[in-house]
Amino acid sequence: MAQLLADRRDVDFVIWEQLNGEDLLKFDAYKEFNRKTCDMIITEARKLAINEILPTLQESDEKGVVFEKGTVKVAECLHRVHKLLLEGEWGNLAVPTEMGGQGAPGLVATATAEYFMAANWALYAYAAMGNGTAEMIEKYGTDEQRKKYVKRLVSGEWGGTMLLTEASAGTDVGALTTTAVRNSDGTYSLSGNKIFITNGEHDLCENIIHPVLARIEGDPAGTRGISIFIVPKFFVNDDGSLGERNDIVCTGTEEKMGIHASATCSMALGTRGKCIGYLLGEECKGMKIMFNMMNGARMGTGLQGLAYASASYMLAVNYARERIQSRDLGDFANPEAPSVAIINHPDVRRNLLWMKSYVDGMRSFFYYMASCRTKALLAESEADREKFNDMFELLTPLIKDYLSVHGHEVCIQALQVYAGAGYCKDYPVEQYARDCKITSIFEGTSGVQAMDLLGRKLGMKKGQVFINFLTEIHSTISAAKETEALKAMAVKLETAVNRLGEIAMHMGKNAMSLKFKTAFAHSWPFLETVGDVIMGWMLLWRALTASGRLSAGAKKKDMIFYNAQIKTAEFFISTMIPVTLGKMDAIQGFCSAAIEIEDDGFGGL
Repeated sequence: MAQLLADRRDVDFVIWEQLNGEDLLKFDAYKEFNRKTCDMIITEARKLAINEILPTLQESDEKGVVFEKGTVKVAECLHRVHKLLLEGEWGNLAVPTEMGGQGAPGLVATATAEYFMAANWALYAYAAMGNGTAEMIEKYGTDEQRKKYVKRLVSGEWGGTMLLTEASAGTDVGALTTTAVRNSDGTYSLSGNKIFITNGEHDLCENIIHPVLARIEGDPAGTRGISIFIVPKFFVNDDGSLGERNDIVCTGTEEKMGIHASATCSMALGTRGKCIGYLLGEECKGMKIMFNMMNGARMGTGLQGLAYASASYMLAVNYARERIQSRDLGDFANPEAPSVAIINHPDVRRNLLWMKSYVDGMRSFFYYMASCRTKALLAESEADREKFNDMFELLTPLIKDYLSVHGHEVCIQALQVYAGAGYCKDYPVEQYARDCKITSIFEGTSGVQAMDLLGRKLGMKKGQVFINFLTEIHSTISAAKETEALKAMAVKLETAVNRLGEIAMHMGKNAMSLKFKTAFAHSWPFLETVGDVIMGWMLLWRALTASGRLSAGAKKKDMIFYNAQIKTAEFFISTMIPVTLGKMDAIQGFCSAAIEIEDDGFGGL
């Protein structure tokens, strides 16, 4: 039986070998941790995910959530396991100790979250989503607000949300209509309606703290006039006890394609004229404060896509090893030859290696970003902190979109391995495919991430941040060229990286010209090419690490694993990077048909 959810050997490889995770443990913030304790934490998280959380996946999907008279009840099977997550403080592993968390290294928290998300993302979100709310309050709130809310959000005793989207103001947040009126006591009276609110109402905790974007009466239109408010479901007394119910209610839950166990709510504020909110930070600074949470949410969505892909791939590999069907291609002309496991068939092997290359590359990319985040916060010099923060900011749109889009593609290809059986609810790959689709949509669609990359990130510090990013890739390529077995693939990747630099200049120049609409029509293909090159980088880096281990005399049990790293890199760079070069040619061609076609030309009239 293949491993479930994620390949533990691969997780360890990325943390301890590829990224040299023990170097991160040298920071004073992690003086209570060593490799042994980190491995133990991941081991226990894996056990909890497989033994307790995973069994709730299908049942909670089938039961969904029940909305009745303003209340939302989640599947009964989630209650006991939710308590286990809270009792073990699994939801706040990476949260700083001063906020009530455990202050664990980011790479360790990433590994545990990958297991929990793969086992049942909805359940993990109920337990951990309050961290983002708490972080905003910790950073921008008053002492009183921190005292009232932060530790109980971090503990999971209270839930947290983000009330942003409205029916007429989705991506265009500046068009929101939710209003806030100043009260004489310093509070604000809010009124409006929000939609698509994850965990907006549920019965797993006694209170839910809602950060709400609204415009104070009289403030400017657009995003510059937006403020953010703390709106608790129940008011909190000075002694920490719960007071009266606030005038914020759930008016319904969405019937979704997937993630049925997650309560996606419509929320009404001030239907009785008594919704009270407390300003968080300064007036008209709501977007800045909200983006403090949004980057974390985008990272979490990328990890969600990776988790689903990893779980689907593990299932597909196991099925391919066990499913006996058809003769080996070498014995196809012999009707007496026995049928073999489908992992022996060339196209199944190609499909599995295609999936493996993406899962491996995406895991390395995400964990690399987690390490950048750690260094951006803890590096000794200001220059290093700035360097790693720049890398984190530049690549966040890639984490969110590339991992979500290709995570879903991996889930779809896992269905192909199962064939007709995979299209049935008997196997969990069907659910993973449904659940994963949302990741490319929420927290900003693919188009939004592409616009962010082209419109904001590519030009950071006059393009120097992007140049530094390419330099990092060239450093890995140069090292790989020194190894004979890797030299050919390193040269192929180098060609793509050099071409990417040219395409980036082309896109940046045209985005600032009269042809800017055509440039933005190519922004998502551009994001895709950047992501493809990152996959090639991560896989070559893996192969370089593995090659070093083999040269140093790897143990026999590790040789197959290390050899597989080299073959996986060879596969992706030899078969997928040529496709990427074709995408770059298309971008260079700068076709403007999507802009020039008349609206009626799309048909359907």
